[in-house]
Amino acid sequence: MTTPVCTSASNAATALAPASAAAGTQTFPYPSFSSYVKARQPVLLRTARSLTANPSDAEDLLQTALTKTYVAWERIEDHRALDGYVRRALLNTRTSQWRKRKVDEFACDELRPAGDAPAERQALRDAMWRAITKLPARQRAMVVLRYYEDLSEAQTAEVLGVSVGTVKSAVSRALGKLREDPELGIVR
Repeated sequence: MTTPVCTSASNAATALAPASAAAGTQTFPYPSFSSYVKARQPVLLRTARSLTANPSDAEDLLQTALTKTYVAWERIEDHRALDGYVRRALLNTRTSQWRKRKVDEFACDELRPAGDAPAERQALRDAMWRAITKLPARQRAMVVLRYYEDLSEAQTAEVLGVSVGTVKSAVSRALGKLREDPELGIVR
């Protein structure tokens, strides 16, 4: 059994549910609410899906927002603005869920992740430089300017006196060669 995300809205909806619901046939005290949900559910579900990564979470989010809307149905004066009300309920509910999520934090003595020792980083740098020195001079220059000097493609092209397209293609070929380098293969 799952626990409702919004217990106050669920409790209020249960309290408002008619006695006929226990008999197996459910009639809503607000027929306009049920017709609204039938008509607008696909659109509202798309909105909920844009707020979550998981389709099941989106359905739960929409259900919670509709429950909140049902509880407030009598207080909503302008029924032409229902979509805005439900969207705001979706957003507020998602924000509340996000704030309440459990974040596991653990205190540790070391700040660097395991396996990220200075010696390993230096070995990787050395292997990378050896692989770069194997590249043709022009590709090596472009890779160094693009990734070590952090120049844009246009700036690299201007420094080397070539077109931007030449920089793009040469860097692409150079990266392909670096990916195939057996010495860097152990890092992947």
